[in-house]
Amino acid sequence: MIAKQIDIMRQPRMKILETLQAFSLDQLNTIPAGFNNNILWNLGHMVAAQQGVCYKRAGLPVHVSDSFFNAYKPDSKPEGYIGQEQFDEIKSLLENTLVQLEQDYQAGIFTNYPAWTTRYGVQIASIEDAIAFLPFHEGLHIGYIMGMRKLV
Repeated sequence: MIAKQIDIMRQPRMKILETLQAFSLDQLNTIPAGFNNNILWNLGHMVAAQQGVCYKRAGLPVHVSDSFFNAYKPDSKPEGYIGQEQFDEIKSLLENTLVQLEQDYQAGIFTNYPAWTTRYGVQIASIEDAIAFLPFHEGLHIGYIMGMRKLV
């Protein structure tokens, strides 16, 4: 079950990266009128949010650097140009963090997951709930990306 839910995140992540291959770094960094972030921030945010929802909420260390997490955590915004090296890191993390999440879940490390309510009113009471919530959250951000790509 968890493997399927993780795959439901992996496939759209890989598909959106494929879609964005035709875009330049300048386009991916552009903040369209009416938005407060850009395509690259949304990709990085998907990683940071997954790390926060699954690991930080459980009191566990995240699998990204503090600087990465802080740059893309909720309520952050782009603070500068994201170069090719950072974009390559985001692309790698979009895949690797899901592999790590599945391994960590199978290893049973999420033993102390506290209940909380998302800003969307969703009650999360376990790592299984958190993993079930993530495709919704990522779908929102992929939707933003799909809208932005027509404006950059």
